[in-house]
Amino acid sequence: MRIDSAEFWAAAASPEAIPPARHAEIALAGRSNVGKSSLINKMTKRRRLARTSRTPGCTRGLVFFEINSELTLVDLPGYGYASRSQQERAAWKRLVEYYLETREELAGMLVLVDVRRGPEAEEMELARFLESRGISYAWVATKSDKLKRSKLAAARSRLSERLAPARVLSTSAVKGEGLDAVWAWVEAAVADGLDG
Repeated sequence: MRIDSAEFWAAAASPEAIPPARHAEIALAGRSNVGKSSLINKMTKRRRLARTSRTPGCTRGLVFFEINSELTLVDLPGYGYASRSQQERAAWKRLVEYYLETREELAGMLVLVDVRRGPEAEEMELARFLESRGISYAWVATKSDKLKRSKLAAARSRLSERLAPARVLSTSAVKGEGLDAVWAWVEAAVADGLDG
């Protein structure tokens, strides 16, 4: 996908603050240290569109980015290793579930996992949640640059077997690998949503 414009549009820390949708939306979810912000920046060719930090858990609510005035990427708060209180993490969970259950413009979700570790219980629970609501999703295996080529092939194969029939896309935000496949999935999900 050619990116002509990409900009921060809105943020929401509570269900009441979620803005009315402008376009079809693709959400991104994953653990706090899986590289969501880095992937968004690489996808949009903007170095600082999404905030990156050495401290996991910087995304504290839903963050909306408008792409080409025709699509919205929604960065969901990370989970797992975020150094936040139980109360704050519970509020995030309620916010995310409300968004997923009520957002008619949600065309699909990219669920990010570290290619070296694969999905844990929370990712699998999220996948079941999405399936139960008929929300299209794909797995994005991040940080493929961290593995040698032979180990990467084996890790991809294990993930594909474990997560079938869902699609597994492998990416590197450092090298920019796999972004065409991610964008192709996004465009297909949006097209399917429009047809539906």
